[in-house]
Amino acid sequence: MKTLKQIKVGGSATVVKLHGEGAVKRRIMDMGITKGVKITVRKVAPLGDPIEVNVRGYELSLRKADADMIEVQ
Repeated sequence: MKTLKQIKVGGSATVVKLHGEGAVKRRIMDMGITKGVKITVRKVAPLGDPIEVNVRGYELSLRKADADMIEVQ
């Protein structure tokens, strides 16, 4: 299983599945990250947290823990 956290800067991936429970999963979906959407990693902070991504035409920052719940291919 490959997660969004493992994608290098400049790389793109397609969301396969969202892991997580209840409110956390709902929050990720409310940000526009759903199955089948393409995500591009723009930047990663020096200590790896947060990760800045492009999704659906806008920029979004995610924590490493949240990025680890997003399975990609």
